[in-house]
Amino acid sequence: MRVMVTGGAGFIGSHVVDALLAAGHEACALDDLSTGDRANLPSTVPLSVVDIRDRAAVAAAVAAWAPDAVCHQAAQMSVSRSVREPHFDAEVNGIGLLNVLDAVVASRCRRVVFASSGGVLYGEATEPAPEETPADPVSPYGITKWLGERYLKFYAAEHGLTAVALRYSNVYGPRQNPHGEAGVVAIFLRRLLAGEPARINGDGRYVRDYVFGADVAAANFAALTIDDPRRLPPGVLTSLNVGTGIGTDVNVLEERIRARLGVLLSGRGSAVALPGPVHGPARPGDLRSNMVDAARAARVLGWRPTYDLDRGIDATAAWFAGEVGG
Repeated sequence: MRVMVTGGAGFIGSHVVDALLAAGHEACALDDLSTGDRANLPSTVPLSVVDIRDRAAVAAAVAAWAPDAVCHQAAQMSVSRSVREPHFDAEVNGIGLLNVLDAVVASRCRRVVFASSGGVLYGEATEPAPEETPADPVSPYGITKWLGERYLKFYAAEHGLTAVALRYSNVYGPRQNPHGEAGVVAIFLRRLLAGEPARINGDGRYVRDYVFGADVAAANFAALTIDDPRRLPPGVLTSLNVGTGIGTDVNVLEERIRARLGVLLSGRGSAVALPGPVHGPARPGDLRSNMVDAARAARVLGWRPTYDLDRGIDATAAWFAGEVGG
């Protein structure tokens, strides 16, 4: 199978590329490199440096590769930036998706897997939310992800596509970009490794469902490769949550990251004097609690998370420590 991964040089997209290559599929990436990095990809993987807002460039890149499936990971991914810049968010996450879908149809590609977000679609969720939970996005980011699913549903029905929307909870892991506003695990690790305190927004009592990047890549791989119309029927949108169903607030998360990183550094002979956190103002648009129920993904894709939080933090901390250490 030939698969194009948009955002393929980024955090999740590059892990999807790895999973495809490991199984013997062909993969290429489309990425504007605004947050992705060519170094995340094997040198043998073709990369088209394209902004998904550029309709003609997207169409040309998809036509040149002629993929059997497109895995659409490219996105504006910051809730707080979407609040500050809703027009930019709509251009990337709305118009960008339409450009990709038009190119998919023009190239006769038959399958699209879309990175949606269970972490924002359901609004406040104090218990793991199943897919039947009414959408109630409160940020422009959540609104454009919901809009994206509606467009994908239309294109699937109109053109007979096999279409899957994977509603991620909060994804973390190696290769996550720590320099933006999304990805609290990466941001905390970068600061702690620099000898700086983690900065917690507000009181930190924000409960999230943290799912490891390699597990998310495995869900994408299953959605791209399962060839069973009873499970993934063409012409309809199949929306599936991807998460653990386990909530952790940010204060507890910071404690666990600091503790696990301390163990890692002490095992390497480094002096361990990691500073405690500081608190800043709350961020606009942040939900108090959000978790997802991924039972449907288990039934449809055979997918379940394999990393618990401590194992995932250990793997992520080891990667960031190696990066920082050169």
